[in-house]
Amino acid sequence: MNLQTPYLGLTLRNPVVVGASPFCDDIDAAMRLEEAGAAALVMHSLFEEQIDLEEAALHHHLETPAESNYEATSYFPRYDEYNLTPSGYLRTLERLKSSLTIPVIASINGRRPGGWVDYARRLESAGADALELNTYQLATDPAFSGEDIEGDIVEILRNVTASVRIPVSVKLSPFHASLSHFAKLLDENGAAGLVLFNRFYQPDFDIDEMEVVPRLKLSFSSELLLRLRWLSILSPKLNGSLACSGGVHTPEDLIKSILGGAHAVQLVSVLLETGPRAISVMLEGLRDWMKEHGHEDLSTMRGALNLKRCPNPAAHERANYIKILQSWKI
Repeated sequence: MNLQTPYLGLTLRNPVVVGASPFCDDIDAAMRLEEAGAAALVMHSLFEEQIDLEEAALHHHLETPAESNYEATSYFPRYDEYNLTPSGYLRTLERLKSSLTIPVIASINGRRPGGWVDYARRLESAGADALELNTYQLATDPAFSGEDIEGDIVEILRNVTASVRIPVSVKLSPFHASLSHFAKLLDENGAAGLVLFNRFYQPDFDIDEMEVVPRLKLSFSSELLLRLRWLSILSPKLNGSLACSGGVHTPEDLIKSILGGAHAVQLVSVLLETGPRAISVMLEGLRDWMKEHGHEDLSTMRGALNLKRCPNPAAHERANYIKILQSWKI
């Protein structure tokens, strides 16, 4: 049974990828994930702000905030509080590449075009097999339109792809006015693939201390539904690869993602909860399902329920919305 899958121009031995997470910081943990069956590993992001701070350190201004407003800059970690400084990130990438046989995908998180994207060249030189652009950005300024924000992301993509020869994917937010249009624009401007979706960490309120506090919660399977819809809509329209990220916890979730059109599925929360064994459980479940349904090759099932191939395309669109609402009776 052939579980190989194309992803970002690479050939992966199966569709299970370790998503951006702390696992890349521990070489032994990364090796255990590979032994369990992981087909690739995505490093957690190197942030634009980290690169800016390292450049500032070179000019002996490590403790000088980039902004005059201390309260604003206090929300960012100090340079030495980041898990991996830019230099440390490169060293860790080199260690991962020397210890693993599976592809290692580096990640950059940026929010504005600029010279910092040249750092992508260093990641390529350090051995990265591909690069994932994490475009996490929360638009709070009403002066910036959705078109402005999407234009910046496209420019970042162009700048990065012009700097490297390795494939570049873009990790997207679901919050775009016309996600299909924007995804196609990225596809046409050099993206080798898209990752659906970024998970936004929502702050909470402490009503006793009267503070806004960050909350980090792991994903759960119900989050997969949003990914399934957009995998199904986008997979017939794009030339590049698609990865599902968020909400995959069971073999059934993995199977659904592939049926929607995913070439790869990124796992994080389930690995943090249950460890490397989750990978072997998912792959075993995938093989059992393929055998039961007569699939010898992953390519024959990929996208079988997408917008183009499913028996009822209206189930993905507005008609289904109306039908579901009308079905609820009081």
